[in-house]
Amino acid sequence: MEKVLQGKAAIVTGSARGIGFACARSLASKGANITLVDVLDAEPAKENLLNEFPSVQVITQQVDVKNNKEIESAVKHTVHSFGSVDIVVNNAGTCSRQSLEKMSEDEWLQDIDTNLRGTFLFMKSAIYPYMREQQSGKIINISSISGMMGGAISYNENGDRTARSGPAYAASKGGIIALTKWVAKEVGEHGINVNSVAPGPVQTEITKGMSYPLDLQSIKRPGEPEDIGEAVAYLATPAADYVTGEVLKVCGGSGIS
Repeated sequence: MEKVLQGKAAIVTGSARGIGFACARSLASKGANITLVDVLDAEPAKENLLNEFPSVQVITQQVDVKNNKEIESAVKHTVHSFGSVDIVVNNAGTCSRQSLEKMSEDEWLQDIDTNLRGTFLFMKSAIYPYMREQQSGKIINISSISGMMGGAISYNENGDRTARSGPAYAASKGGIIALTKWVAKEVGEHGINVNSVAPGPVQTEITKGMSYPLDLQSIKRPGEPEDIGEAVAYLATPAADYVTGEVLKVCGGSGIS
């Protein structure tokens, strides 16, 4: 496999498992050095990557993406370790399935702060000053078709349709899409591309116990984390140098409008 990202440094948030790990793996397969960022212990993920891709360097940073000081420290440590920060994948997130009627303010803030505020803080810390000074960079923000559709149809183990992703999740992911477009317009002149990937139903910890009407999709299977990882890797490579401000839906056709 061609190492088109050889020597590049990538930060991937929420990368101890699931979609985040799949994104890190896809980037490492193309030669990128990786900083695994997660509130969970990412050491097992690090060992997995090093075993599979011994030529890359991998470090871990335990970070709460709601904490700006921890974010700034993780970005600085990446630059110190690898010499630059070239790619940031904002994947860390939470998903409340509470209804608007029953949702508390704390539940609302959990999704908004983790998903949207965390993305904002990581972008700001990576772009200013690092990406702007080097006049290059790729940022890929993981949104969701829920941010485009107002929550994808889903059912819990009891067949309850009200278990779809909640209003805070939809609002945060819709906000990520708008933020992606705004920042792309702001930093394109500095050689920085900012795009979003919007997954549909993907088999992860967040969707465990949920079912989706796959018969309504064009591709009648749930997504795998690797499907998202490959889309992210494309946007991180030189093949996407003329792509910015876009939302790439990776959803098996469930988000066709």
